[in-house]
Amino acid sequence: MRSPKRAWALAVVVVLGVVLGAGIERLSAQASDPRIGTWKLNVAKSKYSPGPPPQSQTLKIEPSGQGEKVTSDVVNADGTRTTTEYTANFDGKDYPLTGSQIADTVSLKRIDARTTERTDKKGGTVAQTIRRVVSADGKMMNVIVKGKNAQGQEMSNVVVFEKQ
Repeated sequence: MRSPKRAWALAVVVVLGVVLGAGIERLSAQASDPRIGTWKLNVAKSKYSPGPPPQSQTLKIEPSGQGEKVTSDVVNADGTRTTTEYTANFDGKDYPLTGSQIADTVSLKRIDARTTERTDKKGGTVAQTIRRVVSADGKMMNVIVKGKNAQGQEMSNVVVFEKQ
């Protein structure tokens, strides 16, 4: 009778080890993602064409499934506030984007450990592309934005964020 009980206990331990190990591996991979965290805009180091730049911007990037949840809080040049948010996987599929005048969906692709690409669409049409590259030391993130702004003007911005 002891042998079946021991076999059952061993099976439970093995299953728990596999389940917990997979969870820890996923958490470890997310923890090593250099984009995860809070980022603040460095207006002085950023270039906006056309301008004007926002007064401030804070990005909060959190791990979510096989992707990320991003909340962006912006104080625009005129002092108004805008909050945009999405949760999306790095699979190239469209996911809802809320709070944006420019787009209603985002799709994400991971290029490498420090680089991602985001495509924003409005009504299925590409509105802008965003390439995010985190520095090797993990302290800075350069974001290149190309497309059209809310006024329909062509834009090409190089935005610099510092990790908090």
